[in-house]
Amino acid sequence: MAIQPRPTILVPGRINPRVTDRLAERFDVLCVPHGPDLELGEAEAARVRGVAVSGALPGRWIAQLPNLQVISSFGVGYDAVDVAEAAGRGIFVTNTPDVLNDEVADTAVALLINTVRQLPQAETWLRQGRWEREGPFPLSPLSLKGRHVGIHGLGRIGREIARRLEPFKVRISYHTRRPRTDLGYGYFPSLTALAEAVDTLISIVPKTPETFKAINADVLSALGPNGVLINVGRGWTVDEEALIEALRSGTIAGAGLDVFQDEPRVPEELLTFPNVSLLPHVASASVPTRNAMADLVVDNLFSWFETGRVLTPVPETPQPVK
Repeated sequence: MAIQPRPTILVPGRINPRVTDRLAERFDVLCVPHGPDLELGEAEAARVRGVAVSGALPGRWIAQLPNLQVISSFGVGYDAVDVAEAAGRGIFVTNTPDVLNDEVADTAVALLINTVRQLPQAETWLRQGRWEREGPFPLSPLSLKGRHVGIHGLGRIGREIARRLEPFKVRISYHTRRPRTDLGYGYFPSLTALAEAVDTLISIVPKTPETFKAINADVLSALGPNGVLINVGRGWTVDEEALIEALRSGTIAGAGLDVFQDEPRVPEELLTFPNVSLLPHVASASVPTRNAMADLVVDNLFSWFETGRVLTPVPETPQPVK
């Protein structure tokens, strides 16, 4: 009996090395640079039956792969993958939900505490020898105590953030497209209404046309002079020019950001504010969590080629009916 050739999995650009190491156990792995074009000959492109990708997979690249069956994307957000092109051809797309919920939620709470208590600045004060030379670090003007936290987006990660905040004895409210009947938090039908009611706004929404610069000058004004903005979702959700002006003018009291609109470039003026805490998009960036994400990328491909089903399909490409 003829031995069936191993499926070929395309890996465009960089990805967690655990992905390629595990894929090599069962597949032929074809790694190519992630440049303006997908540099594959026709014969190579015809061999590709699956893709493992961290980042963009444009529709024109998908169109170059005539026998592609499945795309396994590294991350919860998959907006950089042309899902419409894939769905139109019956190609399944997967992402890596849930395995990073805890890490991102932990980071969101830590970023909030760092922002209101200025803990990174205090550590820098100590490390620079200023405690000894100049005395105690100045009192933080803000505190978490007694705050009313609004969560912009109450999906899987948003709910984990809310659960972590409950023991801090803060009030919790939220805004999503539709209210949830299974949770006791206060619901507000618009983001501006939420901002008016709370003094702390945590954004954890995906990148969609509706969320583009949703946190604008009006929302920041509604948040008010005691307000703190935390963003661990997507950089494009915040109008960065409006945020800089709000910080400059005292419209809000502070901000903590893990994501930015044009990463890795961060607006220079954001670096100058003492009431801002900045992280280089590290919310899920621990070895255990990234390994779990890498494993789910691979396990989706293993499952597809073993059973014809994927483990975590995105909504635009539902499970096939068996």
